[in-house]
Amino acid sequence: MIYLDYNATTPLSDAAREAMLPYMDRYFGNPSSVHAAGRETRAAVDDARDKIAALLHAKPGEIIFNSGATESCNLGVLGLARSGSSAHRHLISNKAEHHAVLHAVEHLQDHEGFEVTWLHVSKAGMLDLDQLADSIRSDTKLVTIMTANNETGVIQPMREISRICRDRGVLLHSDMVQAFGKCDVDVSLVDAGSFASHKFYGPKGTGFLFLRSGLPIQPIMFGGAHENQRRPGTENVAALAGMAAAAQWVLSDVDEESQREAQLRDDFWKRITNIFPDAQQNGDQTHRLGNTLNASFIGVDSETMLMALDLESVCASSGSACMVGSVRASHVLLAMGLPMESARSAIRFSLGRRTTAEEIATAADALGRIAERTKDAREYAVA
Repeated sequence: MIYLDYNATTPLSDAAREAMLPYMDRYFGNPSSVHAAGRETRAAVDDARDKIAALLHAKPGEIIFNSGATESCNLGVLGLARSGSSAHRHLISNKAEHHAVLHAVEHLQDHEGFEVTWLHVSKAGMLDLDQLADSIRSDTKLVTIMTANNETGVIQPMREISRICRDRGVLLHSDMVQAFGKCDVDVSLVDAGSFASHKFYGPKGTGFLFLRSGLPIQPIMFGGAHENQRRPGTENVAALAGMAAAAQWVLSDVDEESQREAQLRDDFWKRITNIFPDAQQNGDQTHRLGNTLNASFIGVDSETMLMALDLESVCASSGSACMVGSVRASHVLLAMGLPMESARSAIRFSLGRRTTAEEIATAADALGRIAERTKDAREYAVA
């Protein structure tokens, strides 16, 4: 099997696995218990928080552990929007966000009386910074913009976005899930940032929200005083230990690894264009993650291509992996203004630390066989 879907999830790193094992066996106490067994696991939770905070150049108290990207984005958006003055009920985002943000913002708009300004996204997937600046009002509560898009890999200019928001006194949340471990992530630029362990070779089902010290936030879950009363629930100690270890491991050589994956990705694209001359690459080709390639194969819908790739033992996707197995036109590509034909024929290939040059060559050979089988349909579509 050739796995080219690392943006969906990553394999568990050895570092994470080794860090988790003691807390799946000997150390099993509830970290909220005051006895010795509880103190042992509480120390592991505190250690994980300290490690992650240090990696982000943040304070330990600014790290809120939770179940992963969806909860983290929901807490960041809903929690900040609902906190503080009720006079500030204007939000700013864009339609190319991950659904964890998009649906949270839409909920506030549809059910809680918030007004939303949806920013334009260029065909390259970049935001209009002038529109952002012009859209901020006296009652704007929150701007939420993802750092790196999960489907196209496009990286937004977060430093400029941060400056615009800071100059106008508006809170900024960023979905940093796809960026961490792949490109530079600077939480000093934001008021809140969302992260997920399984995107950087840690265990599934755990993540965290960075929340700038001193900011109030409304919890979205209730039932306990955990995480300084910001997120209730008994901590998943093994997963937190694994997440911290994975974070340390993935950041140890992030620049070199990103360059290696980018070279493999570019080689793959050259091979694809030799096989599918009419293939179109989607998203800004300069400001993007080194591991991500989003391409439209005009004349072959995404579902057909994914099934053909799967039969060739190549794993890829048509976009977000959070749509419960559904294959539909990408909302990200449609927000970028791509025609429906391009959006419906798009495939996302995302590379990772286990991807080799040999795998790229083999995947290209598989695409060559698929091209032969779909030749008639493609020629008809292009004609």
